[in-house]
Amino acid sequence: MTWRSRASILGIGFYLVTGPLAAQQGPIEDAWTFLRSGQRGKAVALLQEIIRQHPSNPDARLLLGSIWTEEGRRDDAVTELTEAVRLRPGSAEAQNALGEAYLKFDEPESARAPLERAVKLQPGFSAALVNLGAALLRLGEPVAAGSYLDRGIAVLKGAAEGAYPLYLRAKIHMDRGRAEEAAADLNRAVKLRPDFPEAWSDLGEARRTLGDDSGALAALQRAVALAPDDAIAQYRLGSELLAQGKAHDSLEHFQEAVRIDPSDQSALNGLQRALRAADNAQAADQVKDKLAALFRAKNAEDRNSVEAIRLNNEGAALEKGGDLRGAIQKYRDALALCPDHTGIRTNLAAALLHTGQWSEGVSQLREVLRREPGNGKVRAALNEALSHPPPLR
Repeated sequence: MTWRSRASILGIGFYLVTGPLAAQQGPIEDAWTFLRSGQRGKAVALLQEIIRQHPSNPDARLLLGSIWTEEGRRDDAVTELTEAVRLRPGSAEAQNALGEAYLKFDEPESARAPLERAVKLQPGFSAALVNLGAALLRLGEPVAAGSYLDRGIAVLKGAAEGAYPLYLRAKIHMDRGRAEEAAADLNRAVKLRPDFPEAWSDLGEARRTLGDDSGALAALQRAVALAPDDAIAQYRLGSELLAQGKAHDSLEHFQEAVRIDPSDQSALNGLQRALRAADNAQAADQVKDKLAALFRAKNAEDRNSVEAIRLNNEGAALEKGGDLRGAIQKYRDALALCPDHTGIRTNLAAALLHTGQWSEGVSQLREVLRREPGNGKVRAALNEALSHPPPLR
């Protein structure tokens, strides 16, 4: 059994742990048997025992890392897959699995290098080609992304797995105003994978742009039927129904979009318009009040952000001038206004460490990594701090 067929056992999409890796006999095969029978815990325990006894076994690390990727355990996944790559640097499958893990955790910059190595090692490796295209698309390089996606599509030759790169290719076309080409790719995608809700949703948008109202409505209805909890699909269907003068029919879809994401201003605005078109002014006014409250909160957040940046910059100036105590206070004040700003938190951590406040500095760095697990510079700073703890008193 190849890794491609085994991927479905893990519940992972095609582009996770794929490629023709030879089937293993013995304990690794036993782990696969556990996975096939749904005994994931036993598979994990067995793989961990194999690694404990044989730390240089790349296949055990590759499989365990892939399981951790699927379960959302970012650090564990990256640790095992990085070690698999170190043990088998010439394996395109291992390089691709590491790149895929980074992609799953929304770290396209980290994904790029191993995926480029995978493609270089095996130029016809469709999974690596598509993954690299996806990473480059997220990095804002559509031309290069399109090139790799086209290569992946050509290798797949009409297989069901080709639906995903066609879907991504269509996004590039839409961004360039090429709705007809996007619709053509999306039509191919849904023929290959009729159960692909995101492709149906984008096809609806492409058809709407082309003036095909009935085709747009049919595609958007299919998307919602396949993924009723997708707020974007619900919003798009509601918008199309409203545009076609079917306000009452649109209401349930706007309401569902708002239920899924209560802070979605587009969905709330659509719901307000649909309610007014359906002659329910009182309910529309209530939605309008919610929108106004969201706008006020957003404005307050924007003001806090501006003030936080000002305080942070003042702190940086004080730190440069040698006033670390004053800088720390400025950073604290800034962070109180924008607790989600990891840059400010990093500055505070660095200043704390420089003044010997090791415990709090380390704690702040850990919080940054919790929010941005792919931040390599902060991870290196944390490792450096942990390697030099203060002396025991």
